[in-house]
This record gives sequence, C-alpha cells and structure tokens, in this order.
Amino acid sequence: MIENILKDLIREEKLYKKDNRDFKIYKENKLKNEKKNLTMRDRVYLSRYENRPKARDFIKNIIKGPIYFHGDRYYSDDKAVIGGIGKINNTVVTFIGIDKGKDLEDSILKNFGMAHPEGYRKAVRLMKEAEKFNRPIITFIDTPGAYPGIGAEERGQSSAIANSIYEMTYLKVPIISVITGEGCSGGAIGLCVSDYLIMMENATYSVLSPEGFASILWKDSKKSSEAIEIMKISAKDLYDYDICDEIIEEDLALNIYDFKENFTRLKNSLLESINRLKNTEEELLLRNRREKFMRY
Repeated sequence: MIENILKDLIREEKLYKKDNRDFKIYKENKLKNEKKNLTMRDRVYLSRYENRPKARDFIKNIIKGPIYFHGDRYYSDDKAVIGGIGKINNTVVTFIGIDKGKDLEDSILKNFGMAHPEGYRKAVRLMKEAEKFNRPIITFIDTPGAYPGIGAEERGQSSAIANSIYEMTYLKVPIISVITGEGCSGGAIGLCVSDYLIMMENATYSVLSPEGFASILWKDSKKSSEAIEIMKISAKDLYDYDICDEIIEEDLALNIYDFKENFTRLKNSLLESINRLKNTEEELLLRNRREKFMRY
C-alpha cells in the first residue's frame, strides 16, 4: 500500500540531508514506479494524505499577490473557508477555498475543513463581489463535508449551502472549480457549481465519504474498503461519467516541495480555461452551467 511506502520514505528522508542528490533520485524513482500500481484505496488515502497541500498552499503557488477577505457580515468569520482576490499572470480573479489546516492547532481552528454556514455565506459574498467587478471565480475544494453540528444547523447550514448552489447557478462570470483533495457531500457541491470542473489525479468527489456510505448501506463503517471499490469516486471515474471536465496529472509527493510540477500543470490549465470561458457569451455560459449541473 502507498501509505506504508510514503511512511518508509519519510523515515529514510530524515536520515539524509534534504539536498542529498542520491536520495532525491532514489525517492523520485520509487514514487514514479509506485504511481503505476495505485489502487482505489491508495487514491483515497492520497486525497486525505496529511502532507498533501491544502487550499492555502494551492493559492500561494498559483495566485500572485493574494489579498484575503474575512467575515460573512452576518455572524462571524469561518476559518475553514478562505477567499479573496489576486492575479493569475495578469488576470485578476476571485479565489475561494476550503482549507483543512496544516498541523493539529491549525486544523482545529479550521474545523478540519468542515465549513459552517457563515463560511458559505462568506463565499457567496465574495462571488457576488466578483460578479460586480467582472472577475472570474476559482474555487479550491478539499473537505470531508460541511459541519453537521447543532450550532451549524441552528444557523441554517442546509439553507446556506442551498443558497450558494442557487447563486452560483446564476452568476454572470466564469466559474472554475478544482477538487484538490477530498470533495465530499453537499459541503463540496456548495462551491462546485461551475462552468469547468477540474480534479487533481488523486482527488475524490462523492456524495459522502466511504465510511459514511458503509455505515448507511451495511451498518458497518469498517467495510469502507469495500465501499471505496464500488462508489466510483476517483477522478477517472468522474471523468468517464462526464462530471469532471479535466484531470491534472500528479507526481506522487511526500510534501509540498515535491508538488511544484503539479501546481504548474494546474496553473496552466486554469489560465487556458479562464481565457476560453471569458470569450463565451453570457447567455450561453449560464445555460451550459445550469445544464451541466442538472445532468448530475
């Protein structure tokens, strides 16, 4: 399993200096060989991998000069949902991401990427602002699902997600969504109503987690491995079902420093997509987006 291989490589890496050329070549060859043998379980593990870049890492490596905005103007600032404006090359864009956090303290602050209703309201605020100033919108999704706690439900979690879906359906600017890791449940769909949906090669997109699927269907979350095999949640599966529009090839990575080529591939794809969508007539853009979402 890829989990054991990555753990072994991390242990070995600690024995060498980071700039050790021999180990670097050995690591790259090892990961390249293992990439050919990935199972569906491996891909689910990689989508959740603790060292996988988070939304803020994608933004930092793709968006130039990001300026972050805060708060939903109703209740508070949800730290799980980050967003603002910046540039891709010379194009000003609005970016929004669901961020899981880097370490334990940061993950607790961001509720492990499980957004509250104020997070979706903040996202809608930023998207409406993007429409006002005619900026393309890019969303980066990595979440196990929206937070299902009592407080979130009391503050209108389902309504906030539904409103985000509704608003995205009618926004008059191009929207591109990127599933960077996990894309689970309504928490992901609430920011994925887009003209173009991109998935990283080892990302997943599903109605719920494999554990949740197994718990509901078989009353046993331990059967998640069996659920993974039948749910069809990989990027390739969703591309075949015409839900995902493009898959970004991934080099396997121990950490963010090994992910640079993946960032470059995604950036090039985003630039191409923005330029194409900007030249699409508004009426056609909206009609295609609604039809795409309704086909789900």
